[in-house]
Amino acid sequence: MKRQTHMLIKVFIKATLAAATSVLVLGCSANDQSTTEAAKTQRASFVPTPNVENIKSHMHFLADDLLQGRETGSQGHEIASLYIAGEFAKYGLKPAGDQVDGKTSFVQRINFRKGLLVQESPSFKVEGPNENFELSYPDDFLSSPDLVSTESDVTAPLVFVGYGIVAPNLNHDDYAGLDVTGKIVVALSGKPRSFPSEEGAHVASSSQKSTYAVEHGAVGYITLTTPSNEKVRPYKNSLNYIYSPRMRWVQNNGIPANVNPELKGAAYLSLPAAEKLFAQGPTPIDDIFAQLEKDESPLGFELPLTVSLQRQTTHEDLTSPNVVAILEGSDPILKNEYIVFSAHSDHIGIAKTVKKDKINNGAMDNASGTSVLMETARIFANLPTPPKRSIIFIAVTGEEKGLLGADYFARNPTVPVGSMVANVNLDMPILTYEFADIIAFGANHSSMKSSVEAAAKYVGLTLSDDPWPEQNLFTRSDHYSFVKQGIPAVFLVPGLQAKDPNVDGSKVFGEFLSTNYHKPGDDMTQAFKWEAAKTFTEVNFQIGLALANQAQKPTWNEGDFFGETFAK
Repeated sequence: MKRQTHMLIKVFIKATLAAATSVLVLGCSANDQSTTEAAKTQRASFVPTPNVENIKSHMHFLADDLLQGRETGSQGHEIASLYIAGEFAKYGLKPAGDQVDGKTSFVQRINFRKGLLVQESPSFKVEGPNENFELSYPDDFLSSPDLVSTESDVTAPLVFVGYGIVAPNLNHDDYAGLDVTGKIVVALSGKPRSFPSEEGAHVASSSQKSTYAVEHGAVGYITLTTPSNEKVRPYKNSLNYIYSPRMRWVQNNGIPANVNPELKGAAYLSLPAAEKLFAQGPTPIDDIFAQLEKDESPLGFELPLTVSLQRQTTHEDLTSPNVVAILEGSDPILKNEYIVFSAHSDHIGIAKTVKKDKINNGAMDNASGTSVLMETARIFANLPTPPKRSIIFIAVTGEEKGLLGADYFARNPTVPVGSMVANVNLDMPILTYEFADIIAFGANHSSMKSSVEAAAKYVGLTLSDDPWPEQNLFTRSDHYSFVKQGIPAVFLVPGLQAKDPNVDGSKVFGEFLSTNYHKPGDDMTQAFKWEAAKTFTEVNFQIGLALANQAQKPTWNEGDFFGETFAK
């Protein structure tokens, strides 16, 4: 232990000294006609240049084995957070976390509850008109930890509710004409293919579907996999995660946030189990699946069955920090509005594997984004004159557990509610090829698109459309927590066009996902292209500069679903 401590200190000192020796390189550039006048004035005077050695140094520290994969609530993540706070302090940024001994710190401490399912406990018993039977865990069904109760038990009749979606804007209501009060609903996974990708991802998310069920009086929730879902996420693959914990941040009343205590039981069924469950109902499951093939939405109906669901959960309370810093704006009015740069500093910790290397270092996910965040903060802090609006730099925890740290900050900001006007999120930039374009998930929903396009053009890049709309990435990273509080946001990643015509960016990205994503191979031995890190930092800085200096704060596009759904 002593040897490890000494090694950790040496790594920390080496990384800190390397970052401390950084300098801001200034030069001249031409005016950019596509950006605001204030931004053009600053750009005409100098060009802030990212220091690649800083980024490299930060990544080497954050992805070191001694931080043990930076899992939420772990000592490794605490050390990473301390390092980030130290960097923010070095740049002269204002701390914007909790009050400690009458002083504001850089740390916003969050209380979490972690739940683990007792593997021997799940039970699924069925009483029907023709047959009583019991499903087997985990072969027939899966269950997740209950973060409210350690003992969960519910017995109730079943009602099939189609996809279980209520979306008036899409003229869709699976609960129409159904009474599910005091009953367990049974819903298909996914959504109709005809739904728009990003809107559909929101209304078909597990949290939204659970909310719809609770709003209609349900006491339990059963999800059915489908043939199309099996092609993408086979049921058998889910068996790899049955020991995974569930985690949520805890509200002041002691109840975890974003859970539905009204739902006393939940289960996820395999295809054979679904077939058996529907065998005693009015419509066989195969007929329902045939409707899905035609992209029809099956109508709901009562199933003549009563189901008893039981499970046990162990609870553990823990804490983990966000790290928050502010660069105060220079305009006496606009400094009261905030542009938020976010990146998650956590990763997934130690792998359960028999292989020798068990540490998920998270170099690309997301030591890279966090390091770019820090270097972007350093550049802003060294400007001769701060931009007009204030800027928040936040390294959030718990992204890998469900976007938890970002959700907590967005709901419990350390600045006045309503003062955050835009979010730029940095999550897992792939830095193993030099890219010629960028992708800004969410840019099409607000006026931020023009700022992103101008920034990209300024550094010689183009803005490309989302190449994976079916992946619904707009709803799957920390920026979405800000969106749900009505704040326009973009999630920025390098594009798939490489500067080298002999490099296929899409292939490089795919290789990372298949080989190293959420695996011990995501470490510093990967073939990083540090010029790509520099470019990614430059474009993020320019986006922030434009947003912070433009006359009007970003606005949602007229009629945009997310703006109309969440804008306050």
